[in-house]
Amino acid sequence: MLSRRGFLRQSFAFSALAGFSSLPSFAKRPSHKPNAGATQLLMVGDWGYENFAAQSRVAGAMQQYVREHGLTTDALLMLGDNWYGKLPDGAASERWKTQFEDMYPKSVFNCAAYAIAGNHDYQKMPESKVAAELEYARKGGTRWTMPSLWYRFDFPAVNPLMTVIALDSNMPHPQGQKTKPANFTLTPEQQAEQLTWLEAELLKPRTTPFLVVMGHHPIFSNGPHGDNAVLIRDWEPLLRKHKAHLYLAGHDHDMQHLEFDGHPTSFVLSGGGGADLYPLKIEEAQRGPYAAKVYGFSHLEVTPEKMTLRHLDETGKLIHAFDKMQDGSVKIV
Repeated sequence: MLSRRGFLRQSFAFSALAGFSSLPSFAKRPSHKPNAGATQLLMVGDWGYENFAAQSRVAGAMQQYVREHGLTTDALLMLGDNWYGKLPDGAASERWKTQFEDMYPKSVFNCAAYAIAGNHDYQKMPESKVAAELEYARKGGTRWTMPSLWYRFDFPAVNPLMTVIALDSNMPHPQGQKTKPANFTLTPEQQAEQLTWLEAELLKPRTTPFLVVMGHHPIFSNGPHGDNAVLIRDWEPLLRKHKAHLYLAGHDHDMQHLEFDGHPTSFVLSGGGGADLYPLKIEEAQRGPYAAKVYGFSHLEVTPEKMTLRHLDETGKLIHAFDKMQDGSVKIV
């Protein structure tokens, strides 16, 4: 864990580049045991790997974690790269049973699984996996929830505590270069439409105490993909302006939590769901407070007063946790 002085140093150094000011509040807490009476969400990114040995370990740890703590999971957040490789027969593929329904069984997770598309979902092998995911969501009796490429929901449905904006971060290349033949992205027209929609949604009155935004690609990342110039240009100013509490992402195959001087948003990356892990490009000692090359999942606990975000590894061991208060301050274990 970084010392406060060390974190101040790295946070200030980065803020000088990003134009931020005023460090958020940090304090240590003695423990972070789950509160079974709170609203509970588990999240996992980059999970639908063709070799699903690691996914099985992480999914098993998620199930054991819920049982051990007597939790009722109110929602799953599926942070993209839901399907690597081929998805034979699309929405009728056997992989939906083996790698979604059975991995995250209804007997443990009897709740909606809110999904967004990652870059591997944007592959035609030979058909669009994104189209299959949208179709699967339209089928009756499934927990898979993906009404469109981008959408908004208040959660929970009764007495909601958080407004969630789910986005599609698969942007056209800013210089217009073509992607590999199997890959595609949003069109420039969809990109503009989503940004207009996002701005309009953020301007709407919000009655919930917390605002959460999720997209597959991180805005800032210590992993090999690095910071995303398009999302820094288009989304980051809106998060800052509207004081979003959390931005949730995957894409880099690791677990991260990044904070920046004066920024109201905590940037969380949960990409350890099953695909091969990536080495970090920036160590947490340079930019943090947390970044690790490790398989795992995340637990978001919400009460009217605060959100608690926990990173757990593939054994269910707590590896990092913090509280996010309504005023944007952060308390780190």
